[in-house]
Parts: sequence; C-alpha cells; structure tokens
Amino acid sequence: MINPEHKLSIRRQAELLEISRSTVYYRPRPVSDADLMLMRRIDELHMNYPFAGSRMLRDMLSHQGLEVGRRHVRTLMRRMGIETLYRRPNTSKPAPGHRIYPYLLRALSISRPNQVWAMDITYIPMAHGFVYLAAVVDWFSRRVLAWRLSITMDTSFCIEALDEALSQYGRPEIFNTDQGSQFSSEAFTGRLKEEGIQISMDGKGRWCDNVFVERFWRSLKYEHVYLHAYESVGEARSKIACYIEFYNSRRPHSSLGAQTPDQVYFHRPPEALAA
Repeated sequence: MINPEHKLSIRRQAELLEISRSTVYYRPRPVSDADLMLMRRIDELHMNYPFAGSRMLRDMLSHQGLEVGRRHVRTLMRRMGIETLYRRPNTSKPAPGHRIYPYLLRALSISRPNQVWAMDITYIPMAHGFVYLAAVVDWFSRRVLAWRLSITMDTSFCIEALDEALSQYGRPEIFNTDQGSQFSSEAFTGRLKEEGIQISMDGKGRWCDNVFVERFWRSLKYEHVYLHAYESVGEARSKIACYIEFYNSRRPHSSLGAQTPDQVYFHRPPEALAA
C-alpha cells in the first residue's frame, strides 16, 4: 500500500492509511526458538480451548512438561494477538475514536453468494518466526475470496485483501468483521462505504458472530499449518495458497451437502465439476 515513489510523502501515506509510520520501516525482531515453540503450543491450545486464559494455559503447558510463568504466557499471547474468549483477541481491540457498527446478521437469512462477506485475522506460526493472515470469506458458500500475509497487524494488508476480493468478485451487500482497529479504521470502513456496502461488526466477546471464518482458521491450521514448519514468509505464502485452492475447489464440506465452496459459490453441480 505504501509507495516510496509516490508524490505524497511516506508520512502522509501512513496518515491516510491510519498506520504508524514506524510500521513502514518495521523489521521483525528475532524471537527465541523456545518462545516460538511455546507460541505454537499456545496457538494449538487456544484453538481447542478459546476460553482458557493465561493462568489455565500456563497450567496446561505445565502438564505437557513445559514450565513457563503466567506473565510470560500473557506476553506471548499479546504478541500473537489472542486472548480468552470472553475478552476476544487483541485483533478485535478497537482504537480510540473509531466508530463501532452494529451487528447486522442476527436472524438474517443468508441464502446466496455475495450476500454477506466476512473477514478476520489470525496468527500463523513458522519454523523461525510467525506471520498474520487476513482472509475474506463468502458467508453462504464458505469460499475464501482473497487473503494476504503480513509481518504486522496493520490496516494496509487487510485493505489489499478487500480490494482484491472486490475487483474479482464484485461487492457484497453486507461486510462483517470484528471490532479490531484494522477493521474499524476510517481507511477500511471508508473503502466499504465507497462501494455502498453495509458494515456489520461482531458484538463484543461474540466469537460466534463470525463463526464461519473461525471454522476456516481451524481447518487451515489442523489440516495444514500445524503439519508444516514454513522456513520463510515466501514458503508460507506458497503453501497456504495451495491449501486454500484445495479448500475452495476440492475439499467437500458436510455443511454444504458434501459440495465444495467453489461449487456452491459458482452454482456448479458436482457432476459438472467432475466432468
């Protein structure tokens, strides 16, 4: 999103995107192998027990032979962008002054593709570091429409994924996110308003309001991420792209009547896809 050769200064571009100028020059600080191992285990435990706080996670790690203090667990959780269910992830923390929009999907019948899109951010462990993944998902078909990786949780990579989805698939009637500062920023909500899209945000502490993205994270991590140790951001991007292609086009979903997201999104019957 930031173009060093643009006539606008980098400082002004960062202001317009509502990101810190330091983010533009950010280089990831090394994380010890011990902490990376702990972060991976915490991520796995959080996927299974999202209600577990730092105290419970510390005890669970201790039962696995991993002795670590509660404060250090809490520090690693902040770095990963996760907290307990009742407080929601740090990725959902709105910035002061950002407008929070009402949740529009309660009791709404979602019956067709492009009626509702949803977006979220998750932590992705690597062999020697980690990245954050943002994805846009069509609510009705569960299809992943666009995604981006980033080494920081800023607004720009979320807008890039949004722009790709809009350019390739048109626009939804409603766009749902959590209350994270990336999604409540004027840069992000302004882009949705430009397209005439209704903005919906999860209720505070309501993880189930964006349940289909949460289910995609679970499938991605247990079927792929936890089975690999990406050596670089490039390798993570390449292998995650392969999994998402599989998820969209070849992985049957029981909730879709054993059809794939592609079949449902593009209204293609199974026999036509097989042909």
